Amino acid sequence: MKLLSKITTRTLDIFPVSVDTVLEIPVVSTAISAGFPSPALDFIDLSIDMNKHLIKRPSSTFYGRVKGQSMKDVGITDGDLLVIDKSITPKNDQIAVCYVDGEFTIKKIKFEQDVCWLIPANDAYQPIRVTSQNDFLIWGIVTHVIKAF
Repeated sequence: MKLLSKITTRTLDIFPVSVDTVLEIPVVSTAISAGFPSPALDFIDLSIDMNKHLIKRPSSTFYGRVKGQSMKDVGITDGDLLVIDKSITPKNDQIAVCYVDGEFTIKKIKFEQDVCWLIPANDAYQPIRVTSQNDFLIWGIVTHVIKAF
């Protein structure tokens, strides 16, 4: 199978996924309290394979690195890594990677009669009105966001 090379745009770098490797990471077997602390565990005996957890359909899944702040109010910020599934049927209010008139962008999608709106999550940006006059494609749906603190 031939792997795609990295695609670079102003708002997103897109990378193919590989599930050829397994990386099992230890996981705490109980819920982690966001309130009062739970008693400490003496050992962790479970693990999770992040490929299996994050990637349901490898042949249609890509990673994308975010450039910019247009989605900051939903927690997607510059440098975050997106997991994007191209096989998911787009629905209202999903976060999508879209191709509009030669550029990729990440926005929440909203469908109306003959129009699709691309809604940012940052008041500094305006919604984008997409009509049949635009070169437009919903490239994929964001399923996960991986961020570093």
